[in-house]
Amino acid sequence: MNKLLITLLFFSGFTLTANAQDSIPAKNPIQDKFQELIESSNNYQEYKVVDYDELTNLRDNTNAYIQELKDQITVGKNTASQQEEEIKNLEAELKTTQQNLQKVTEEKDNIVFLGLPLTKGTYMAMMWGIVAILILALLFFIYKFKNSNVVTKEARKRLDDTERDFDDYKKKALEKEQRLGRLLQDEKNKQNRMNS
Repeated sequence: MNKLLITLLFFSGFTLTANAQDSIPAKNPIQDKFQELIESSNNYQEYKVVDYDELTNLRDNTNAYIQELKDQITVGKNTASQQEEEIKNLEAELKTTQQNLQKVTEEKDNIVFLGLPLTKGTYMAMMWGIVAILILALLFFIYKFKNSNVVTKEARKRLDDTERDFDDYKKKALEKEQRLGRLLQDEKNKQNRMNS
């Protein structure tokens, strides 16, 4: 039974050592302990005689080392899971940030005018179009005002000429009326003298 146990522990130690060497490149204390146990054991015929206390000590050390490795693996898996979760969260945040950035960029490039979202180029073209229309309307009204002003000046000049002509006519008509009135009076006076 002891031989079987020793052989089993010996092979399991080598197996663990080989597996541990694959996964953990650090120094393996179990392998050192096995080597120490083998070197300190006595030979009896073809077999090695191992001290039972040292063998149980090796078993306990092996179990402790295996548990330590399991703990490290668990910690590694937990860390990997946490990192994967963090990566997923960061990717989601990055995607959200990129969407927000795109939205802000679109809002920055767009202007709301009369409730309609317009690009800056369209807005600028529309504003310059309105300015051009207003300038053309101003020039048209200035032209119309000047024409109206010329017509008004001409009409005033004609009115002034007509009033002068009318005043002259009134003067002449008054003079004529006064002359005709004198002539009429003279004739009446002649008639009265002739009748008297």
